[in-house]
Amino acid sequence: MSSFERGSGDRPALSRCVGYEHSTEFAERFWATTPLLTRADELPRPFDDLFSADAADDLISHRALRTPFFRMAVEGSVLNPSAFTSSGGFGAEIADQVSSEKVLAEFAAGATIVLQGLHRTWPPLMDFTRDLAEEIGHPVQVNAYITPASSRGFDPHYDVHDVFVLQIAGEKHWTIHEPVHASPLRDQPWSDHREAVAHRAAGEPHIDAVFRPGDALYLPRGWIHSAEALGGTSIHLTIGVAAYTRADVAQTLISRIGDTEALRTSLPFGIDVADTEQLEPIVRLVVAELQAMLSADMDDRTVPSRQNHAVSAALARRLASAAPPEPVLPLATVDAIAALSGSSVVRWRRSLRATITSDTEVVRISVGGSAAGHSVVLPAEATEAIRRLAQGDAIAVEALPGLDADSALVVVRRLLREAIIVLA
Repeated sequence: MSSFERGSGDRPALSRCVGYEHSTEFAERFWATTPLLTRADELPRPFDDLFSADAADDLISHRALRTPFFRMAVEGSVLNPSAFTSSGGFGAEIADQVSSEKVLAEFAAGATIVLQGLHRTWPPLMDFTRDLAEEIGHPVQVNAYITPASSRGFDPHYDVHDVFVLQIAGEKHWTIHEPVHASPLRDQPWSDHREAVAHRAAGEPHIDAVFRPGDALYLPRGWIHSAEALGGTSIHLTIGVAAYTRADVAQTLISRIGDTEALRTSLPFGIDVADTEQLEPIVRLVVAELQAMLSADMDDRTVPSRQNHAVSAALARRLASAAPPEPVLPLATVDAIAALSGSSVVRWRRSLRATITSDTEVVRISVGGSAAGHSVVLPAEATEAIRRLAQGDAIAVEALPGLDADSALVVVRRLLREAIIVLA
């Protein structure tokens, strides 16, 4: 049996955020440890193709956004949704749709607009964040923060995810301080350290700078920050990276406790769990059993351990669920299947994470994203063609290797129907 996984290839998304042509230099010097401020003249191009004031107005006024894709805040306090939402009227009687009139009133009075989940609602950012997530290897999401002149958004705080900040319009004064709680996990918010954060924010900043259009910042999780708009409306994108951690690996391993009979055993009858003397030998025994469970088959370095496979599969399912591939076009795809010919050009669906395994009889495409998984099985003679498609480049159906004309059409129709490939 052989296996094949599609690689990410060369992508420009990260270099647009950090200025480094090769991601390895950024990874070694800054990833997860140190902020990086990069000015517009050090970056390949501005960000006006990704978002703009016109894009914000379009989303607010014409796209029928609902909460939680939209929120507003004043001096760090989030407004009640009723302050900026209303019913959509006849045929759309849903009470939490964004009201452009209410948004205008609150924004003119100094409220900050937060457009959330733009990686799901604004096409240029859908494509950009998909490429960025594939390059980074962690889930990515995007919010836009639109702040009126001389208004402060949120109090000094830290995030529990890494961020890339892209200044789109206007100017914003950022103040950044070192962490009081390094590398916080998702259940360790800044409010757990409110006093320490306020004390650190009153001291000497690590970065104190005005951001202008085209500037970019990388900020690891845990770094304290606050920002204030200057002179006019400020728009910036915050690209959040929910980095998987060693704690995620540990939790995945611990989740396999139920596989060990000794760890499923009941505690003694009549035990007083408040008695530390009674509990101590049991704790020691459990620790020993955990060590035995976690070290099982790890000594064999010639093959990946069972633990390795379990962690890999679990994290892959999480990533596939958190970072879905590019959307498909159902109507156009059905029409394309009906009209498919040898000259039709197709390609692998971008950011579709799949493992391809083959033997002498079949080739299997296993797509992550659910506990049950999703697999497509085809005859082994399609192996070469599938691997060629998985490289990502567009190719005509008649040019697929290892298949005659009729077989190529059958395979491509199946892969289009299963949303594994799309029309180029």
